[in-house]
Amino acid sequence: MAGIGKRLVTRIGPQLAAWIIRLLHATMRIDYVNRSAADRYWQHGKPVILAFWHDQLFLMIKGYYGPEARVLISPSGDGELIARTMSCFGQGAVRGSSSRGGSAALREMVKLAREPYDLVVTPDGPKGPRHKVKMGVVQLAKLTKRPVLPMAFVASKGHRFNSWDRFLLPYPFARGVYAFGDVLTIGEHETLGEFAVRLEAAMKENTAQAVAYLEEQGVSAV
Repeated sequence: MAGIGKRLVTRIGPQLAAWIIRLLHATMRIDYVNRSAADRYWQHGKPVILAFWHDQLFLMIKGYYGPEARVLISPSGDGELIARTMSCFGQGAVRGSSSRGGSAALREMVKLAREPYDLVVTPDGPKGPRHKVKMGVVQLAKLTKRPVLPMAFVASKGHRFNSWDRFLLPYPFARGVYAFGDVLTIGEHETLGEFAVRLEAAMKENTAQAVAYLEEQGVSAV
């Protein structure tokens, strides 16, 4: 996790950030799309790899209702504040990124897969390209043999920052939608590159279904 989200937490502190996340979420009208895709796993104690795009992360913690998660977070000082914010919601962190500590973080995530935790990643973080799946999540799926559950969040009103990911900060009283895609597992004879392409398409399709749901309600996604 990097960029705008970390700078916001840096300025206001993790406890206040957690309070703002809760308050903002409470003001919004929230809907879920294809929740059954998650229920098939979470209601039966089956952990997953949860994947969503970096620009959607600000309120994602409030849409998560799984058992418990370990979130991959940048090893930077700002990342420490994000990790502390996640701890306010009862979620743990694994420190690493594609550019710093990536191999060690991958090993730690694989080790955690032996426990009943969901593993959470933003496949295009921490620096992009935007909405492009990197190989970390693919390698994690291969090594752990866990299914990957796409998750998305969109809002009817909010501010898009001029950052590489066009980070979304929803406005109070907006409509918000959390959407889940059907889980994906890497095939026995599928290459890592082939699975990355398939996962990227599924994640984009999942975001599109969240946008389409809002449009069906007569509003547009920001």
